[in-house]
Amino acid sequence: MKLASLKHGRDGRLVVVSRDLSRYLPVPDIAPTLQAALDDWDALAPRLLERAAAVEAGEGTAFDPAQCASPLPRAYQWADGSAYVVHVELVRKARGADLPPSFWTDPLIYQGGSANFIGPRDPIRLADEAWGIDFESEVAVVTGDVPMGVAPEVAGRHVKLLMLVNDVSLRNLIPGELAKGFGFFQSKTWTAFSPVAVTPDELGDAWNGGSIDLALTTDLNGANFGHPNARTGMVFDFPQLIAHAARTRPLAAGTIIGSGTVANADRSVGSSCIAERRAIETIETGAPKTPFMKFGDRVRIEMLDTAGASIFGAIDQEVQRA
Repeated sequence: MKLASLKHGRDGRLVVVSRDLSRYLPVPDIAPTLQAALDDWDALAPRLLERAAAVEAGEGTAFDPAQCASPLPRAYQWADGSAYVVHVELVRKARGADLPPSFWTDPLIYQGGSANFIGPRDPIRLADEAWGIDFESEVAVVTGDVPMGVAPEVAGRHVKLLMLVNDVSLRNLIPGELAKGFGFFQSKTWTAFSPVAVTPDELGDAWNGGSIDLALTTDLNGANFGHPNARTGMVFDFPQLIAHAARTRPLAAGTIIGSGTVANADRSVGSSCIAERRAIETIETGAPKTPFMKFGDRVRIEMLDTAGASIFGAIDQEVQRA
């Protein structure tokens, strides 16, 4: 089942979308918003599946991703991990910092701002190119209610939906913030998610309950920037990230957990953010060459199935001056 939120008020209007992303049907009689559906998922999911069957049978209206907000236009919690340790290792190596051994055994997660996500085709509006504008291509899950202290072995049962992410980062603001020892705030700005969120069964054999065995493709200004596999190099899978986030507190239905920037050790597959490419350039040549994004630059993030069809629809955004 594929779900989207058309732009409407603060929380969007929930619709079911056909597998080929060509049509949608509204579901106001079932749940007005995705959050409402997640709040009572066990009771409402079967009814949403019935509506999904109707849209697969040919009912519905033409689907336009430009009309979409993020599937959850705002969320009670957005917690982003860094599950691809090779990405962290490269970035730290480029600035001469060692990787603590604990990074391989204890997940990194930060608490992101979740009050105002932007839509998958909305512009990224910022005031200053000097901030170091970067995209981060990721995968995320949306959970149901997760009890405190859940074990990784059962945490995967709480995954209700999956999405793609563009976690926009302002790289030149990050060092000063981290130096304060209190984490990201101003350096993490707009976050956008894919046009649709999908139930795990939509991924077929590519989903093993914890990660997706498919490439995540990022294009910058029409040229491929990277296509790393989303399973390869994922040191901490989603059940492990969920369990880590819920170690000392329960997670509410509608919590979004991000994978962090998808990265592979094989450099031939490219990167999912500019910072990683600049780190590689610094390691190899002594200085970065790839510039951060400028006003007018466009990033596109998408995942295709083995038949070449788009699973989540594409995040396609232009950077604009605020």
